[in-house]
Amino acid sequence: MTQALKGRKLLLVGFTLFSMFFGAGNLIFPPDLGAKAGANLWPAFLGLAISAVGLPVAGVIAVARADGLDKLAGRVHPVFAQVFMILIYLSIGPCLAIPRTASTSFAMLTPLLGSSAGLQLGYSVLFFGAAFLVALHPDRLTRWLGRLLCPCLLVLILILFGGCLLHPLAAPTETYRSAVVLQGVLYGYQTMDALAALNFGAVIAMNIRAQGVAREQDVQRSAIRAGLVAGGLLLAVYAMLGHAGALTGAAAPGLATGAEVLTVLAERMFGKAGLVLLAAIFMLACFNTCVGLIACVGEYFHTLLSRIPYPALAAFFAAASMLIANLGLADILRLSVPVLNALYPVAIVLITLSFVPGLEQRRRVYPLCIGCTAVQSIAAALPLGPLSALANALPLAALGFGWVLPAVIGLLAGIFLSCTEE
Repeated sequence: MTQALKGRKLLLVGFTLFSMFFGAGNLIFPPDLGAKAGANLWPAFLGLAISAVGLPVAGVIAVARADGLDKLAGRVHPVFAQVFMILIYLSIGPCLAIPRTASTSFAMLTPLLGSSAGLQLGYSVLFFGAAFLVALHPDRLTRWLGRLLCPCLLVLILILFGGCLLHPLAAPTETYRSAVVLQGVLYGYQTMDALAALNFGAVIAMNIRAQGVAREQDVQRSAIRAGLVAGGLLLAVYAMLGHAGALTGAAAPGLATGAEVLTVLAERMFGKAGLVLLAAIFMLACFNTCVGLIACVGEYFHTLLSRIPYPALAAFFAAASMLIANLGLADILRLSVPVLNALYPVAIVLITLSFVPGLEQRRRVYPLCIGCTAVQSIAAALPLGPLSALANALPLAALGFGWVLPAVIGLLAGIFLSCTEE
């Protein structure tokens, strides 16, 4: 029986977790934040680190400790667990993350091929058609791509960052002016990694057990260490991309997305060769991510709808994602904001509660705390008339954190009611 992982085995699991988190989306958001924040990059980056590094790592640990998202979310209610998991899979699947893979990779090709609705449609048909075929047997290609992809991405980032150090494009100017850290926290929602982490936690725990770690305390200790390894890598990569984005944004203001930021950077540093390299890496990254997500979402819904064959579900999700992908990257990112603003507070509170000892024994705490949080976050994010107006009138709502007070009220009410029932 192996004790908690150390040395090479720990690094292997940590790098595995980093690779699970790090897709094409993680490439585009830090440079976009840098371009928007300018000279205020590092305060904004602190916020990004909290929500896009700290929270995902905490999510992995929370799920590993609870032995699965279904058990963690089941502390609220079994029905909530089912609905919450479906919403997460739809978000990291056909509604947002899968379409984003095609629109992001197409955005990297437009400087080389041009842009038109017909070209984007043709590209998305080929992209999702190939992804669907590979998703029928994902293990045959994605393992090879995974081994190649992560080193290529890291080398590309190091090249771009090194180029910025040697030949900075321009000194960044001040852009974010108020509540910079909180804006960085909210921007970190876009990576969707905290939602993904709620699914990754069980996978990482399974990988750790496969290394011969049997005792639950050692599994949890190994998950924490692997999370810290992955978090450290994410932090370093995000910092390099954010710095490069701040310099690029100052030299070419008004860029709409992180894909445009990286395109400008690669072209000014390395000319046409930089654009070709960037497009190739993004296509590999996006295709590999797309295959994995189609397979993951298809298999999950196959467990719910066992009468529908997995290939039919995979084909449906690929086709639905293709249609949404043709909205374009900027529109998909705008669409994702209210969805993530509704889901993320619930995920944050669920993860936070899991680290407070003994709360799972107080059966009123999780339902009331999560329920109050969800009511405010959903009402504030979606157009629900008077309910939205009330939700947006709460303290901190103007900063995007109106859910904090309801969460605290729900927590205290849950503790009080649990005590009176004892």
